Amino acid sequence: MHYFTLGSIPHKRHTIFRQPDGKLYSEELFSTEGFSNDYSLMYHVHPPTKVLAVEEMHSIAPRIAIKGNMQHRSLATFKTPPHEDYIQSRVPLLVNKDVYMGVAAPLKNMDYFFKNADADELLFIHEGEGTLHTAFGDLPFAYGDYLIIPRGTIYKLSFKDANNRIMYLESFTPITPPRRYLSKFGQLMEHSPYCERDIRKPQNLQTNTETGEFKIIIKKQDTLFNYTYANHPFDVIGWDGNCYPYAFSIHDFEPITGRVHQPPPVHQTFEAHNFVVCSFCPRLFDYHPQSIPAPYNHSNIDSDEVLYYVDGDFMSRKHVVRGQITLHPKGIPHGPHPGTVEKSIGAKETKELAVMVDTFHPLMVTEQALEIEEKDYFKSWME
Repeated sequence: MHYFTLGSIPHKRHTIFRQPDGKLYSEELFSTEGFSNDYSLMYHVHPPTKVLAVEEMHSIAPRIAIKGNMQHRSLATFKTPPHEDYIQSRVPLLVNKDVYMGVAAPLKNMDYFFKNADADELLFIHEGEGTLHTAFGDLPFAYGDYLIIPRGTIYKLSFKDANNRIMYLESFTPITPPRRYLSKFGQLMEHSPYCERDIRKPQNLQTNTETGEFKIIIKKQDTLFNYTYANHPFDVIGWDGNCYPYAFSIHDFEPITGRVHQPPPVHQTFEAHNFVVCSFCPRLFDYHPQSIPAPYNHSNIDSDEVLYYVDGDFMSRKHVVRGQITLHPKGIPHGPHPGTVEKSIGAKETKELAVMVDTFHPLMVTEQALEIEEKDYFKSWME
């Protein structure tokens, strides 16, 4: 993301910066790729290294049911039960070595802090609203927001009420805007379907100077560790840089349309190593007089395709419900359901809203996914 600063920082990096009582602020370099890529510099009231206790809790590794999936599948994710605790509400459904995909339905605010030490996180807010609290500041969120949280970010979520549904991704490489949208200096270019004005950056930086015992649950290599820190982790007086959490609303994505049906890459929103994220948003249909708005059949030769249905009527599918996930694995053609092609002719617009994830390595199916699977989905093209 582009450069941003919040709070108080010294004029030069790595120089003396004192607190009102004369003590030095503790400078921390925050980066997800060592010293070789984007970073931010944070200035703490206390050193961010004071740990009172460490306890290994338990493994939360995905329980794999199917490693070599070669079947179209549909998952009714709203059947996953809510849970009071945020971490325990997270249910991994589809995974590979690059990305974990799952859903969460937390009922209560977090009374602890959480850090994913392995993966950048993307949280898509399907239902609910609240605030993402971090040492960088606050990010209010609501329906349709993507929250991008770099790995290593300590955060806490608070919700307005108990009605929350989240689709989440854990990416083992950084999640970024597509490279083709960026200039060589990193600015989002004119052909990009969104720009810097649409990116919501942290706000309301509050410096918490409390000391005591503060619980931070850290996820590392599919295991949770309970850390007790001697000071509040949000004790930052100021920071600057290019690596920080941010929010982007799917409602601010500007669809690219044409005279005939446009391929899925025009909907691309984010990318990481070996997968992409796309946003299907309300838009006008193709305007060639003979156009067929419904997508054509296509073979997934090099990627698994996952669609998470958010809202609206998806013109190429039947029996779609909110929160449904479809998995179309590489090696099997798929396309519009019977009757939807003819039905789409002459249609002027679509109100569909969905998130698509294409992975370039096959996805494995978890035991939890099979518990919410609609078993005969692969036969739905026979109607």
